[in-house]
Amino acid sequence: MKHRIPPSLSIAALTLCVFVLAGAAQAPQTPAPQQPSDISTTISSSGDAGPPRLAVPAFIPLSNDADTLAAARLVSNVLWDDLNFEREFAFIPRDVLGTVPTPKSLDDVPFDRWRELNADGVVAGTVQKSGPGFLVRVRVFDVKSRRQAFGQEYSGSTNARAYAHAISDEIFKTQRGLRGVARTRLTFQSDRDGERMAGTIENRNVKEIYFSDYDGENQRRVTSNRSLNGFPAWSPDARSIAYMSWRRGQPQIFVSHIFEGTLDEVTKMPGENWTPAWSPDGTRIAFASSRDGNSEIYVANRDGSNVRRITNNPAIDISPTWSPNGTEIAFTSDRSGSPQIYTVSADGLGAVQRLTSESYCDRPTWSPAPFNEIAFASRTGGGFDIKVIDVPTRAVRQLTFGEGVNESPSFAPNGRHIAFTSTRAGKSQIFVMARDGKDVKQLTKAGNNKQPSWSD
Repeated sequence: MKHRIPPSLSIAALTLCVFVLAGAAQAPQTPAPQQPSDISTTISSSGDAGPPRLAVPAFIPLSNDADTLAAARLVSNVLWDDLNFEREFAFIPRDVLGTVPTPKSLDDVPFDRWRELNADGVVAGTVQKSGPGFLVRVRVFDVKSRRQAFGQEYSGSTNARAYAHAISDEIFKTQRGLRGVARTRLTFQSDRDGERMAGTIENRNVKEIYFSDYDGENQRRVTSNRSLNGFPAWSPDARSIAYMSWRRGQPQIFVSHIFEGTLDEVTKMPGENWTPAWSPDGTRIAFASSRDGNSEIYVANRDGSNVRRITNNPAIDISPTWSPNGTEIAFTSDRSGSPQIYTVSADGLGAVQRLTSESYCDRPTWSPAPFNEIAFASRTGGGFDIKVIDVPTRAVRQLTFGEGVNESPSFAPNGRHIAFTSTRAGKSQIFVMARDGKDVKQLTKAGNNKQPSWSD
């Protein structure tokens, strides 16, 4: 089966002082199969318990030029990390992989040696030059039976990481029935450039919008308007980012279409507008606004038309997030005294329901299906920690425990991971963790980075 990975796109500079660096790669797409699939084998554990144990040795370069050698190393290294991220497989340690002789082709896999190391499956691949990019072939074999469980060919890109991400996602789909996240992205706010806002009394730091691969690699700048920009949110098709910006004086909602190089101004009314959130179908944006004198939740079409007020309360309502089916919106409100998480119908009809009973809550984010949970920041002692509430049962579990200040959670599209902001390393940085709070990993280091949003 052959898949073509689109080459890196040269992205034009956005108008109105917004830009994306040229050469940012579009996420690899999965085209229709070029030939029927004959996959019939699933790798399973040969032991009594535990996940299948994979060997992911270095891919075989079919020529000795520097580009091919580097691409082969990078594909196998990134693939190992991508597969390890979901905790669905156990692995032959990397320092043991080198003890097994490298085959010359995919027909020469040393199954006996991998079986001696108790591997259940082996991921073997080759890399060769093909036009301006590479042709990557990959096979997954059941070690015991020596049968092929997965096989694909990829071409069309010079980006070795893109090949690894595509391979990982498709191995998870075929072998574990799981949606992988290796081809997803994160967007976030950053002050890493050290710029200052011109003409302000406070001489405040400029904060711009960035995005990166899911693992923090390929961090690229989206905005460049020497202003305060924040609360970025990916559209469901992962091609646009909505965010709040002070570029016009008061904060308004903008949408940068990062691969088309265009910009939409969603809100133009008097008043301040914050915290945009896309509906699951991408047709509407919920946001908080003071246009009627008090911060309330509103919903508009993605082009800013058909604005509808959803909440009506003298308290402050802010930070909306949509339910997976688009019928409800959760938000933060201090209508009970301290900020708590509430839900309301997406059309504003019906009663508002209070979800939490914490000392202070903020920044709710609704999980994707099949989970029905909302992650949020909760005050604990002198700081904040990430907690998750099960919406039907109201059961709450805590994921972080005082390692710095932890805020702004965002679920991965498969619901198995959460990105969040934390000061545990000193400055505010973006981290990710599994949905049980384990496997915490820092993704950013330069400057202060906040308010992550995970693409679909």
